[in-house]
Amino acid sequence: MIKITNLTYTYPQSERPALQDVNWRAMAGDFVLLAGASGSGKSTLLRCLNGLVPHFSGGTVQGKISVNGLDVVAAGPGTMSHQVGFVQQNPEAQAVVEQVEAEIAFGLENQAIPPQAMRIQVEEVLELLELTMLRERPLSTLSGGERQRVAIASALALRPPLLVLDEPTSQLDPQSAEEVLRALVRLNEDLGLTIVLAEHRLERILPYVDHILYLENGRVIVDGAAREVVDQIPQLPPVADLGRKLGWQPLPLTVKEARRFSSQYSVNLEDGRRKTEDGKDSPSSVLRPPSPLLEAKGVSFAYNGCPTLLGVDLQVAPGEAVAVMGRNGAGKSTLLKCMVGLLSPAEGEVWVNGRSTQNRHVADICREVGYLPQNPDDLLFADTVADELQFTLNNHGLNHNGVHRLLGELGLGQVTDAYPRDLSVGQRQRVALGAVTITHPRLLLLDEPTRGLDYAAKQDLVAIWRRWLAAGMGLLLVTHDVELVAQIADRVAILSQGEIIAAGKTADILSATPLFAPQIARLFPNRGWLTVQDVAF
Repeated sequence: MIKITNLTYTYPQSERPALQDVNWRAMAGDFVLLAGASGSGKSTLLRCLNGLVPHFSGGTVQGKISVNGLDVVAAGPGTMSHQVGFVQQNPEAQAVVEQVEAEIAFGLENQAIPPQAMRIQVEEVLELLELTMLRERPLSTLSGGERQRVAIASALALRPPLLVLDEPTSQLDPQSAEEVLRALVRLNEDLGLTIVLAEHRLERILPYVDHILYLENGRVIVDGAAREVVDQIPQLPPVADLGRKLGWQPLPLTVKEARRFSSQYSVNLEDGRRKTEDGKDSPSSVLRPPSPLLEAKGVSFAYNGCPTLLGVDLQVAPGEAVAVMGRNGAGKSTLLKCMVGLLSPAEGEVWVNGRSTQNRHVADICREVGYLPQNPDDLLFADTVADELQFTLNNHGLNHNGVHRLLGELGLGQVTDAYPRDLSVGQRQRVALGAVTITHPRLLLLDEPTRGLDYAAKQDLVAIWRRWLAAGMGLLLVTHDVELVAQIADRVAILSQGEIIAAGKTADILSATPLFAPQIARLFPNRGWLTVQDVAF
């Protein structure tokens, strides 16, 4: 199905190739995981499969790319659209019309498929992806998981033999992610569809894939059957990482497989208390001042009369990290926007540093609060990475000291002069984080801050946040990343249909909530352990 020979690709105005000497073959019916660090070339390689690279991006290509017997560069994206269904990282970005059925039919209409054949193909993918009941629904009313399935259906409507997906679960809660992945498994097993999927959250995808292709700086360093090469991957999900640390063989890829080893693994429960990676007490043990940095009381909000938040109470103290979790559409992002003044609560009030946010401009609130939205591109408009941070400083009338130090701290020291929108999603996420934290706000509000980040980049970010928390910063985190919450959060609040249905210490909430339980909590139930460090310290 895929044959790539000696592929080297360089973007326009780039001195360094994004892909170097890539050789790779995938057979028809394979389910392939494309993994690697942020910026390693995963998205570029995916775009090589349908001709977007180089026909859309420009640049120079050496070597040969063949998909289903066609030369991709010679054929171009128009021809390859019949061979490759492509699903981008952000499903909203590829939606064209507002209604589910019309969106799926749009690509068929553009290919002048006869009406009768079009109806058959639309009906086929609606059934395959269990979207029949949603066919008349506006896309704006769908959950994140439903939107992702519609994007997949649109990509499959032309019946391509190859489906390519770029981070398809990065914006989904655990249940929605499981629904999407099971749909992909069904397509792969029942229809023989070849699937190539790029993903950072390996704990979600490893159990399903046949092969792994791992990139590092544009080069293939691991290529083989998943079970045979998984121990060669530098960064692994928690149960596999624990298995590697404890010498479990074969390396478990799922919690179920790991239970065969954990049932025989005994640890002194007295020493099982939670620690941070550097061995110091977690931020939750630090004595905090009585006055919170952020306080919300009875916050309610409605979009066009439809309630989104209902009487939410929440506090964040100095030196404390609080995580808000919940299904897609629960109201989490709306809550953050109310906190920072982008939306005005219909009822209730928000205080920042003891001052009400009522009748205050967003710019005034943001002098005390750093707010990172879900889409980092919303904050990126300067010509270089360094300029993004300098613009924030100029806007607040501050000097430029610390720009390069913070960029180095965020792992962006090598791209200070790069155009931000040319970077990977994970790198853009960190640039946006730098832009909102360069003023050293006492309170940080983050909406899905680890989207597009690999395990190593995530660990670096957690280390940075811990330093900031130790210095007295407050952190309010909205995320679907349960493994991140297990590492950094002192408290967790679960939001459902606009209401907080559970709140408390992280270990108590995650251990008691199966939907949001991290792998280690499911592997060792009722012990309060959440991370690999809790077990193998």
